[in-house]
Amino acid sequence: MGLPAESTIAESHDSRTRLIEAATAAFLEEGYRASVDRIAARAGVAKQTLYNHFPRKDDLYGEVIRLGTAAILVSLDGDGAPLRERLRRFAVAFRHKVLGAEGLAFYRAVVAEAPRFPELTAAFYASGPAQTTRRLAAVLAEAMEAGELRRDDPVFAAQLLISMLVETERMRRLLSDKPVAAPKPADAARILDVFLRAYASDVPDTQRSQR
Repeated sequence: MGLPAESTIAESHDSRTRLIEAATAAFLEEGYRASVDRIAARAGVAKQTLYNHFPRKDDLYGEVIRLGTAAILVSLDGDGAPLRERLRRFAVAFRHKVLGAEGLAFYRAVVAEAPRFPELTAAFYASGPAQTTRRLAAVLAEAMEAGELRRDDPVFAAQLLISMLVETERMRRLLSDKPVAAPKPADAARILDVFLRAYASDVPDTQRSQR
């Protein structure tokens, strides 16, 4: 009796996965104006199936951005690695996602479509930049509390690091007529080291170990 239900769940999961993959490709090619009809056809499902999973196109777009962001934030998980290593993994993953061809295409689409589709901007910001800032700020706050970084506003510190990692480089890539090359991990490490020097702890090692 359990097999039909399990089969239905698997089919539903497969449909959702194909819809997200199809939506990602469609949004990259056509921007937010990509129709749900074409997305459903591309995924090989009925339009109603799309709406069963995502009642509004905003929901589908937000999920595409959320999953992309989640893949980056995994690098911040506390797995016993030192703070610098966790932040280095984040910096490399973040720059790879945001400064790669796909990340730049999404950014162009958001900026171009924002006046016509304000809900697009809201979905992009909530599922992408805002979520990234909150998670990074939480990691930095823990490090400040432990004496690994000097105390400051962790949200400001997170925003500063994110800007250092991508803003100037993104502008250069957006306005360049050269092919987009993969960001260099060494550049991420150099930027991170500048940030860590700026936020170096003023707590002596002996006191830090007692916290």
